[in-house]
Amino acid sequence: MKIVITGGAGFIGSHITDRMQAEGHELLVVDDLSSGFRENIPASVPLVEDSFASDNALQQISVFQPDVVIHAAAQISVRKSMEDPAFDAEVNVKSILKMLNVLQSQQSIRPHLVFISTGGAMYGDTDQVPTAESAPILPESLYGLHKRFGELYFDFYYRVSGLPYTVLRLGNVYGPRQNPHGEAGVVAIFSEKLLRGEPCTIFGDGLQTRDFVYVGDVVEAVALTTAAAASGNAKIGTYNVGTGEEVTVKHLFELMKETAGSSSELVFAPGRPGEQKRSAIDASAIASAINWNPRESLPSGIKLTIEWFGERGKN
Repeated sequence: MKIVITGGAGFIGSHITDRMQAEGHELLVVDDLSSGFRENIPASVPLVEDSFASDNALQQISVFQPDVVIHAAAQISVRKSMEDPAFDAEVNVKSILKMLNVLQSQQSIRPHLVFISTGGAMYGDTDQVPTAESAPILPESLYGLHKRFGELYFDFYYRVSGLPYTVLRLGNVYGPRQNPHGEAGVVAIFSEKLLRGEPCTIFGDGLQTRDFVYVGDVVEAVALTTAAAASGNAKIGTYNVGTGEEVTVKHLFELMKETAGSSSELVFAPGRPGEQKRSAIDASAIASAINWNPRESLPSGIKLTIEWFGERGKN
């Protein structure tokens, strides 16, 4: 198949790129490298170094005539979405609308669209944990709200233009290549600090829970989704991709500290706006649809991640 991957040089996107190349697909990666890195993807994979919603990128996507578009590009910071809502909306809402409008106008192509969305920030604080796709959408942040707007656009263009889509709502993804700087995930931040013996900061009381899912398991969900589309058995709709297990951030620190053999201490700081208290998502729907289940346990995934950061630190 011919596959476009937006954000394909980023953390999750680059792992998707590796998998799709290994499966023998013809690829086109679109990434402005604002948070991704060229070295994350093989030199043999063509890269359009531009915003996915730029006229240049959209023209090259149209010429490429993809069978599948995997949309992994995003503004991913909850905090930034609250501090600069207009910027978050520009990337996570308006740019998606522009891309979909161009794709639906191309009568010669009707690619299957795979939208990498969020489960962790979509449902907000709820007593329904693990949370199923049918739960009320009550995001605690503008990041989650804007991701929901994106999902609705995908569904709208399917209903009015026939653009098939699958939304994958991810838990808190972690693993190799996650950037520990800027607005990174807690696993990446802790990994680097633990290996350096530096204090690790938890915002809040550390009892907030998250559903930590290994990046390799996420890639498997994407691969199974694209394979279903290729076989004519496309799964239209929205699916959670997570473990269903609540893990406190404090427990995560303790597990990571033990795994790294670190002497780092834990420091607490005030909680931040937009951060929810509990989060874990129910992935039984995708298990039924495409036989996906997480393979990597948290201890084994953390071990792989810390080992990667350790090797990275030697280079």
